[in-house]
Amino acid sequence: MPTISMTVNGNAVSADVDVRTLLVHFIRDNIGLTGTHVGCDTSQCGACVVHVGGKSVKSCTMLAVQAEGADVATIEGLASGDEMHPMQAAFKEHHGLQCGFCTPGMVMSAIDLVNNNPGADEATIREQLDGNICRCTGYHNIVKAIQDGASRMGG
Repeated sequence: MPTISMTVNGNAVSADVDVRTLLVHFIRDNIGLTGTHVGCDTSQCGACVVHVGGKSVKSCTMLAVQAEGADVATIEGLASGDEMHPMQAAFKEHHGLQCGFCTPGMVMSAIDLVNNNPGADEATIREQLDGNICRCTGYHNIVKAIQDGASRMGG
């Protein structure tokens, strides 16, 4: 088993892993960060979205060994102490969640969306959320949260 090393939420981590280990399982099982969810096992739901090298990645589609040396950010790394990331705060304020299962992936996808398209309109946001499934909401409040989060992030 190879030893892989990467930076997760600013912390250096390493572990011996089977070469078939998915990044999502490495994050949850080896590091113990359970905010990244496994929702479908088919890469359709987006509950497992993390940032690798600053870009959104469905961590169920990437092998942990592919993240060797990478900078990985998960939902747990967004807040600064007790202060939520602006997108997290917007999701909370606009009730962009219900059960919360999809929320970590939605927030991580939303941040990447805003970083790449700060002035995204509603249609663009809805189109960009195509890879994130929420089984509880009609997406209306999620879209409002992303628009407000974009504003808070300076977009």
